[in-house]
Amino acid sequence: MNIKFLFSKTYYFLFGLDDVSVEKINKSLGLLEKYGNGIDYPHTKAVGKGIFELRVIGIRHIRIFFVYKDGEAVILHAFIKKTNTIPKKEIDYVFSLKNKLQ
Repeated sequence: MNIKFLFSKTYYFLFGLDDVSVEKINKSLGLLEKYGNGIDYPHTKAVGKGIFELRVIGIRHIRIFFVYKDGEAVILHAFIKKTNTIPKKEIDYVFSLKNKLQ
């Protein structure tokens, strides 16, 4: 499956992190690319309304939000998770991006 970034700033954020995090991000994106929508928990989790999170677990817990569109995985947003729950502002932002894609 092809992976596309909606914004280059998300790409640069992810690949500007430390080497260990970038290695884990590459591994997770590789799984998404190889298995597409066949990838499941614990690697991905549905957030709702067609939005999924790619879960990068490590020293830093990184969440990469994406949707499936036209046979591609479109990366909408990413952030470093610092609490047990995803902050509402992150969820709201991702849902607003998805609405702009339609």
